[in-house]
Amino acid sequence: MKRLRIYVDTSVFGGCLDPTFAEWSNALMEDFRADHSVLVVSDVTMGEVAMAPEPVREVFLKLLEMAEELPVTAEALELLRAYEAQGILSPRFRNDMLHIAIATVAEVDVVVSWNFKHIVRLDKIRLFNGVNLQLGYKPLTIYSPREVASHGQED
Repeated sequence: MKRLRIYVDTSVFGGCLDPTFAEWSNALMEDFRADHSVLVVSDVTMGEVAMAPEPVREVFLKLLEMAEELPVTAEALELLRAYEAQGILSPRFRNDMLHIAIATVAEVDVVVSWNFKHIVRLDKIRLFNGVNLQLGYKPLTIYSPREVASHGQED
């Protein structure tokens, strides 16, 4: 069976150390370690993690060798400009839109985030997917780790 390619944004790595999110973030990381799914990160994720506290960087670096790394491409930047033109998020949150653009262009199976303000939010998902469909891309599935991690269940 084909393994899911799961794009993970920076919030999920930080979530591994946050009492509110640790259970589900760590369960998802275990799925990656067990080879149940493919961890996908981007140059944007790597740049954000580089500025994160040391414990978050450690979590990330332990998983980086098994990750598929996506670059910021001209195509992703073009899609980002389309999101910006629609005003989906303010320019201050450009990286959040860039995560979505990179994942869309790479045709990942799902984006996982704890960012409920800008990413895991129905109205924003609909806006991102509206642009994606208008430009000929597939709609993107976006969830929190809680909906994606198997959490040791094999059913």
